[in-house]
Amino acid sequence: MKPQRHSIDGFVPRRAGSTLGEQHPSQAGDLRRRHAQQVGGLQRPAAQSSASTATVQQGSAPLRYSDRGLARRDIDESLSSIGDAAPEVPKKRKWLFRKKAAALPARTGKRRWVKWAIIAAVILLGLLGGWLAYKTINASGNIFKGNILGLIQSQPLKQDQNGRSNILVLGTSEDDPGHGGAFLTDSMMIVSIDQKNKTTTMFSIPRDLYVKYGMACNSGYAGKINEYFNCVNEDYTSAEAEQERITKTREFIGDIFGMDIQYGVHVNNTVIKDAVDAVGGVDVDVQGSNGDPGVLDRNFDWRCNYKCNLVKYDNGVHHLDGEHALFLAMARGSTEPTYGLGNSNFDREKNQQKIIIALKEKAVSTGTLTDLGKVTGLIDSLGNNLRTNFETSEIRTLMTLGSEISSSNINSINLYGGEDAVFVSGPYGGASVVMPAAGIFNYSEIRTHLKQKLSTDPVTREGAKIIVLNGSGVAGVAQTEADKLTESGFIVSDVGNAPDGTYASVEIYKVGEGMSGTKARLESNFNVKVKTTAPPLTVSQDTNFVIVIGEDRSSN
Repeated sequence: MKPQRHSIDGFVPRRAGSTLGEQHPSQAGDLRRRHAQQVGGLQRPAAQSSASTATVQQGSAPLRYSDRGLARRDIDESLSSIGDAAPEVPKKRKWLFRKKAAALPARTGKRRWVKWAIIAAVILLGLLGGWLAYKTINASGNIFKGNILGLIQSQPLKQDQNGRSNILVLGTSEDDPGHGGAFLTDSMMIVSIDQKNKTTTMFSIPRDLYVKYGMACNSGYAGKINEYFNCVNEDYTSAEAEQERITKTREFIGDIFGMDIQYGVHVNNTVIKDAVDAVGGVDVDVQGSNGDPGVLDRNFDWRCNYKCNLVKYDNGVHHLDGEHALFLAMARGSTEPTYGLGNSNFDREKNQQKIIIALKEKAVSTGTLTDLGKVTGLIDSLGNNLRTNFETSEIRTLMTLGSEISSSNINSINLYGGEDAVFVSGPYGGASVVMPAAGIFNYSEIRTHLKQKLSTDPVTREGAKIIVLNGSGVAGVAQTEADKLTESGFIVSDVGNAPDGTYASVEIYKVGEGMSGTKARLESNFNVKVKTTAPPLTVSQDTNFVIVIGEDRSSN
């Protein structure tokens, strides 16, 4: 196969054997057509010299071009070649499309409308879901530590040695214009969660509890506990300074109460107001203290020029919007006339706990979770006014616990008043303060009380008081058993000798009702059945069990 010969710069190569200037009859028509195409078929070529002639060999008869230029016939052939060079474009493709469109069924237009309606709905839902996700992620970035990838995880909460997750909640009023002491934590609460048993216990910390700061604050090296958070640092703009305040405050309070507090939450007044409004209000059972028929506090009525009562309720359940829930949470009977708040801060703390429980119930209810406006409003209120050290990977765990723990499993510990009171009010350092019942700066009784109430061990939680008696006649037998019981977590209130008589190896008597967990543990430890008959001697009313040791068990 001979190699193809290409044109160079628009010139067509000559055939082999041809001489320069030679023309061939078989190509004469083609040459004329090419020339006509190059000049557009409209320009007349220049006249040839009269002496010039060209001879073309075609067989034996020569052909001559006259010196007069192109003939009429040549022009006609050139004009005809123009039509040959621009053939008509067929219209077949266009006709086919028209034919296909005409063949479509009449209902195609309706199908297209339905299709585009579905696509539009999907896009709208996608944008709506993306917007809600953005708000959630944006709010979670303000509230929680960690990156947004943690939102797809469900990491268990940190726990103490008793399996409890403890959260310190600190409330300030820096968002309330003109509020004196805006950065004081006038509201303090510890929420303790048992993830395994799905229970929660909460108690409030008296804001007037007198403590030693361990550093210099505005009031000196000692003062009310509500000043400590504000004393940690003076930077109120950076996230790092906020986390430092939360960390040091939870460690400080944890040391006082003998607790490992893993989490801290800082809120302002707006959280209560916006969160309650976001869920459509809450129902709170308002009860006046000391037998009063309701609650009245006029401390906030200046807002309406004293022409209204922002905190006035009869005893019973009331539906509160965000504003009224906030005022009830702040009321402590500080302005006359007032009633139903005779215990001041302690009554306020009770109402705060009621509002939190009511808000939790409403937030996880079906109606709230399916209402887009309420959900986004709640996210906005939290994102703008809440700071914590929770990780983003713990958010889903918190949401799950919030929906699984019922109100009946949320318990409150009363640290003031009644037989279990561990705090008392009184003067100290020229001011009225709250102090431990055991004495100023003596927190041992408080720690023991909380350890008992927060323990997952039924023996520790019940705190039954046990008397151990020696009925064997061998010295030291009762004390030996009492020491073993104490090491096992039982509370031995007294050790003595049993009245003369004959006793079995071990006899256990139960006094009064309840204490089922302790009863079961004693039966298991001593392998005997607890008796419900009267013990062999008279005991005090606060005694729950009497154990008589009838023989020396030291060798067993």
